[in-house]
Amino acid sequence: MHGAGNDFVIIDAVSEGISHDTAPELARRLCDRRLGIGADGLMLVCPPENGSDFKLLFYNADGSLGEMCGNGARCIARYGYEHSLSGKTQHIETTAGPVVGERISETLYRIRLNDPTLIDLHRTAEGLDCAYVELGCPGLPHAVLLLDDWDRLDRSELFDLGKRLRYSSAFPKGANVSFVKILDRSSVKAITFERGVEDFTLACGTGSGAITTALTLMGLLSGDDVTVSMPGGDLTVTLADKTTPAELYLTGPTCVVFTGETAEI
Repeated sequence: MHGAGNDFVIIDAVSEGISHDTAPELARRLCDRRLGIGADGLMLVCPPENGSDFKLLFYNADGSLGEMCGNGARCIARYGYEHSLSGKTQHIETTAGPVVGERISETLYRIRLNDPTLIDLHRTAEGLDCAYVELGCPGLPHAVLLLDDWDRLDRSELFDLGKRLRYSSAFPKGANVSFVKILDRSSVKAITFERGVEDFTLACGTGSGAITTALTLMGLLSGDDVTVSMPGGDLTVTLADKTTPAELYLTGPTCVVFTGETAEI
Protein backbone atom coordinates (compact mmCIF):
# COMPACT_ATOMS: atom_id res chain seq x y z
CA MET A 1 0.00 0.00 0.00
CA HIS A 2 0.97 3.62 -0.23
CA GLY A 3 -0.26 6.87 1.19
CA ALA A 4 0.58 9.76 -1.17
CA GLY A 5 3.50 7.73 -2.49
CA ASN A 6 4.88 6.77 0.93
CA ASP A 7 4.84 2.99 0.38
CA PHE A 8 4.74 0.01 2.72
CA VAL A 9 4.59 -3.75 2.89
CA ILE A 10 1.92 -4.87 5.38
CA ILE A 11 1.95 -8.34 6.95
CA ASP A 12 -0.15 -10.01 9.63
CA ALA A 13 2.62 -10.97 12.04
CA VAL A 14 0.53 -13.58 13.87
CA SER A 15 -0.65 -15.63 10.90
CA GLU A 16 2.81 -15.48 9.31
CA GLY A 17 4.67 -16.27 12.53
CA ILE A 18 6.97 -13.25 12.41
CA SER A 19 8.87 -12.45 15.61
CA HIS A 20 10.58 -9.27 16.77
CA ASP A 21 13.91 -11.05 16.29
CA THR A 22 13.35 -11.80 12.61
CA ALA A 23 11.47 -8.61 11.66
CA PRO A 24 14.50 -6.30 11.09
CA GLU A 25 16.13 -8.62 8.55
CA LEU A 26 12.76 -9.27 6.91
CA ALA A 27 12.22 -5.52 6.56
CA ARG A 28 15.61 -5.06 4.91
CA ARG A 29 14.91 -7.87 2.42
CA LEU A 30 11.34 -6.93 1.55
CA CYS A 31 11.97 -3.18 1.30
CA ASP A 32 14.97 -3.51 -1.01
CA ARG A 33 13.87 -1.88 -4.28
CA ARG A 34 16.11 -4.06 -6.46
CA LEU A 35 16.16 -7.44 -4.70
CA GLY A 36 12.85 -7.35 -2.83
CA ILE A 37 9.36 -5.88 -3.20
CA GLY A 38 10.56 -2.33 -2.56
CA ALA A 39 9.08 -0.02 0.08
CA ASP A 40 9.83 2.75 2.56
CA GLY A 41 8.96 0.44 5.43
CA LEU A 42 7.49 -2.81 6.72
CA MET A 43 4.37 -2.68 8.91
CA LEU A 44 3.46 -5.65 11.08
CA VAL A 45 -0.09 -6.07 12.34
CA CYS A 46 0.12 -7.49 15.86
CA PRO A 47 -2.34 -8.33 18.66
CA PRO A 48 -3.24 -5.35 20.86
CA GLU A 49 -1.84 -5.08 24.37
CA ASN A 50 -3.85 -2.18 25.77
CA GLY A 51 -7.40 -2.68 24.59
CA SER A 52 -6.97 -1.22 21.10
CA ASP A 53 -8.16 -2.89 17.90
CA PHE A 54 -4.64 -3.93 16.91
CA LYS A 55 -0.98 -2.96 17.27
CA LEU A 56 1.29 -1.54 14.59
CA LEU A 57 5.00 -2.25 14.60
CA PHE A 58 6.77 -0.14 12.00
CA TYR A 59 10.20 -1.04 10.63
CA ASN A 60 12.13 1.31 8.38
CA ALA A 61 13.69 0.06 5.15
CA ASP A 62 17.04 -0.32 6.92
CA GLY A 63 15.47 -2.64 9.52
CA SER A 64 15.39 -0.13 12.36
CA LEU A 65 12.25 0.06 14.49
CA GLY A 66 10.41 3.34 13.96
CA GLU A 67 8.38 5.08 16.65
CA MET A 68 5.43 5.73 14.31
CA CYS A 69 4.62 6.59 10.72
CA GLY A 70 1.77 8.95 9.84
CA ASN A 71 1.05 7.77 6.32
CA GLY A 72 1.69 4.21 7.45
CA ALA A 73 -0.90 4.61 10.20
CA ARG A 74 -3.45 5.85 7.66
CA CYS A 75 -2.74 2.81 5.49
CA ILE A 76 -2.90 0.41 8.42
CA ALA A 77 -6.21 1.99 9.45
CA ARG A 78 -7.61 1.05 6.04
CA TYR A 79 -6.12 -2.43 6.35
CA GLY A 80 -7.75 -2.83 9.75
CA TYR A 81 -11.15 -1.79 8.46
CA GLU A 82 -10.99 -3.92 5.31
CA HIS A 83 -9.79 -6.98 7.25
CA SER A 84 -12.54 -6.64 9.90
CA LEU A 85 -10.12 -5.80 12.69
CA SER A 86 -12.02 -2.59 13.44
CA GLY A 87 -15.02 -0.51 12.47
CA LYS A 88 -14.95 2.85 10.71
CA THR A 89 -12.98 4.20 13.66
CA GLN A 90 -9.69 2.42 14.32
CA HIS A 91 -7.83 2.37 17.64
CA ILE A 92 -4.21 1.57 16.92
CA GLU A 93 -1.31 0.98 19.30
CA THR A 94 2.08 2.27 18.13
CA THR A 95 5.51 2.49 19.72
CA ALA A 96 5.00 6.25 20.13
CA GLY A 97 1.58 5.87 21.74
CA PRO A 98 -2.06 5.33 20.73
CA VAL A 99 -3.38 6.61 17.40
CA VAL A 100 -7.01 6.88 16.32
CA GLY A 101 -7.93 6.49 12.64
CA GLU A 102 -11.13 7.30 10.81
CA ARG A 103 -12.49 6.11 7.48
CA ILE A 104 -13.70 9.13 5.47
CA SER A 105 -14.29 7.27 2.21
CA GLU A 106 -13.08 4.10 0.51
CA THR A 107 -9.59 5.52 0.00
CA LEU A 108 -9.47 8.63 2.23
CA TYR A 109 -8.41 8.14 5.86
CA ARG A 110 -7.71 10.54 8.71
CA ILE A 111 -5.68 9.88 11.84
CA ARG A 112 -5.00 11.83 14.96
CA LEU A 113 -1.23 11.96 15.14
CA ASN A 114 0.62 11.61 18.43
CA ASP A 115 0.64 14.95 20.22
CA PRO A 116 3.82 17.07 20.11
CA THR A 117 5.92 16.32 23.19
CA LEU A 118 8.96 18.51 22.51
CA ILE A 119 9.04 21.76 20.52
CA ASP A 120 12.02 24.02 19.87
CA LEU A 121 11.18 26.65 17.27
CA HIS A 122 14.78 27.80 16.86
CA ARG A 123 17.59 25.28 16.97
CA THR A 124 20.85 25.81 15.11
CA ALA A 125 22.03 22.82 13.09
CA GLU A 126 24.95 22.94 10.67
CA GLY A 127 24.80 26.74 10.88
CA LEU A 128 21.13 26.85 9.88
CA ASP A 129 18.07 27.90 11.90
CA CYS A 130 15.65 24.97 12.16
CA ALA A 131 12.55 24.16 14.14
CA TYR A 132 12.61 20.85 16.01
CA VAL A 133 9.47 18.90 16.92
CA GLU A 134 8.99 15.47 18.49
CA LEU A 135 5.65 13.69 18.21
CA GLY A 136 4.61 11.04 20.73
CA CYS A 137 6.56 9.29 23.47
CA PRO A 138 9.19 8.15 22.75
CA GLY A 139 9.26 11.17 20.45
CA LEU A 140 9.53 10.87 16.69
CA PRO A 141 12.10 13.58 15.80
CA HIS A 142 11.57 16.11 13.03
CA ALA A 143 13.61 19.08 11.89
CA VAL A 144 11.81 21.74 9.84
CA LEU A 145 13.81 24.14 7.67
CA LEU A 146 12.31 26.99 5.67
CA LEU A 147 14.02 26.96 2.28
CA ASP A 148 12.09 28.79 -0.43
CA ASP A 149 14.20 27.50 -3.29
CA TRP A 150 14.52 23.85 -2.26
CA ASP A 151 12.62 22.73 -5.36
CA ARG A 152 15.10 24.57 -7.59
CA LEU A 153 18.25 23.21 -6.00
CA ASP A 154 20.28 20.47 -7.64
CA ARG A 155 19.01 17.14 -6.30
CA SER A 156 22.43 15.99 -5.14
CA GLU A 157 22.97 19.30 -3.32
CA LEU A 158 19.64 18.96 -1.52
CA PHE A 159 20.39 15.31 -0.70
CA ASP A 160 23.76 16.23 0.84
CA LEU A 161 22.14 18.96 2.94
CA GLY A 162 19.39 16.61 4.10
CA LYS A 163 21.92 13.95 5.08
CA ARG A 164 24.09 16.44 6.99
CA LEU A 165 21.11 17.72 8.96
CA ARG A 166 19.73 14.21 9.56
CA TYR A 167 23.01 13.29 11.33
CA SER A 168 23.68 16.71 12.89
CA SER A 169 24.83 16.73 16.51
CA ALA A 170 22.02 19.25 17.12
CA PHE A 171 19.64 16.29 16.96
CA PRO A 172 20.87 13.57 19.36
CA LYS A 173 18.35 11.02 18.02
CA GLY A 174 18.98 12.00 14.44
CA ALA A 175 16.02 13.61 12.69
CA ASN A 176 13.70 13.42 9.74
CA VAL A 177 14.44 16.65 7.87
CA SER A 178 11.74 18.60 6.02
CA PHE A 179 12.52 21.42 3.61
CA VAL A 180 9.57 23.78 3.33
CA LYS A 181 8.39 26.57 1.04
CA ILE A 182 5.40 28.56 2.32
CA LEU A 183 2.86 29.27 -0.43
CA ASP A 184 0.27 31.06 1.72
CA ARG A 185 -1.17 30.77 5.25
CA SER A 186 -2.94 27.53 4.37
CA SER A 187 -0.50 25.75 2.09
CA VAL A 188 3.14 24.75 1.84
CA LYS A 189 5.32 22.74 -0.52
CA ALA A 190 7.69 20.33 1.21
CA ILE A 191 9.97 17.33 0.91
CA THR A 192 11.35 15.13 3.71
CA PHE A 193 14.64 13.28 4.10
CA GLU A 194 13.70 10.34 6.32
CA ARG A 195 15.66 8.38 8.89
CA GLY A 196 15.74 4.67 8.18
CA VAL A 197 15.14 5.23 4.47
CA GLU A 198 18.18 7.53 4.32
CA ASP A 199 16.75 9.35 1.35
CA PHE A 200 13.84 11.56 0.37
CA THR A 201 10.43 9.89 0.38
CA LEU A 202 7.46 10.92 -1.75
CA ALA A 203 5.55 12.00 1.35
CA CYS A 204 5.92 12.08 5.13
CA GLY A 205 2.82 12.19 7.33
CA THR A 206 4.46 12.90 10.69
CA GLY A 207 6.72 15.37 8.88
CA SER A 208 3.62 17.19 7.64
CA GLY A 209 2.36 17.29 11.21
CA ALA A 210 5.66 18.68 12.49
CA ILE A 211 5.72 21.29 9.72
CA THR A 212 2.19 22.45 10.51
CA THR A 213 2.85 22.51 14.26
CA ALA A 214 6.07 24.52 14.04
CA LEU A 215 4.93 27.04 11.43
CA THR A 216 1.55 27.56 13.11
CA LEU A 217 3.25 28.33 16.43
CA MET A 218 5.54 30.75 14.57
CA GLY A 219 2.46 32.54 13.23
CA LEU A 220 3.28 31.64 9.62
CA LEU A 221 0.38 29.20 9.04
CA SER A 222 -3.25 29.21 10.13
CA GLY A 223 -3.10 25.64 11.44
CA ASP A 224 -6.53 24.87 9.95
CA ASP A 225 -6.79 22.49 6.99
CA VAL A 226 -3.24 23.21 5.90
CA THR A 227 -2.38 21.62 2.55
CA VAL A 228 1.09 20.09 2.57
CA SER A 229 2.06 19.37 -1.04
CA MET A 230 4.74 16.71 -1.31
CA PRO A 231 6.14 14.94 -4.39
CA GLY A 232 3.67 12.05 -3.97
CA GLY A 233 0.56 14.16 -3.43
CA ASP A 234 -1.28 16.45 -1.04
CA LEU A 235 -1.90 15.86 2.66
CA THR A 236 -4.19 17.94 4.87
CA VAL A 237 -3.18 18.79 8.44
CA THR A 238 -5.10 20.55 11.20
CA LEU A 239 -3.73 21.59 14.58
CA ALA A 240 -6.99 21.85 16.50
CA ASP A 241 -5.52 22.91 19.86
CA LYS A 242 -3.03 25.66 19.09
CA THR A 243 -2.43 26.52 22.76
CA THR A 244 -1.24 23.24 24.27
CA PRO A 245 -0.52 22.37 21.33
CA ALA A 246 -2.37 19.10 20.68
CA GLU A 247 -5.02 17.38 18.56
CA LEU A 248 -3.02 17.13 15.37
CA TYR A 249 -4.97 15.53 12.50
CA LEU A 250 -3.61 14.13 9.23
CA THR A 251 -5.87 13.36 6.26
CA GLY A 252 -4.90 11.93 2.92
CA PRO A 253 -5.32 9.19 0.29
CA THR A 254 -4.48 5.52 0.60
CA CYS A 255 -3.96 3.01 -2.21
CA VAL A 256 -3.76 -0.77 -2.27
CA VAL A 257 -1.19 -1.54 -4.95
CA PHE A 258 -1.30 -5.33 -4.79
CA THR A 259 -1.82 -8.32 -2.51
CA GLY A 260 0.05 -11.58 -2.83
CA GLU A 261 2.76 -13.87 -1.49
CA THR A 262 6.53 -13.75 -1.63
CA ALA A 263 8.47 -16.71 -2.97
CA GLU A 264 12.20 -16.76 -2.21
CA ILE A 265 12.75 -13.39 -0.56
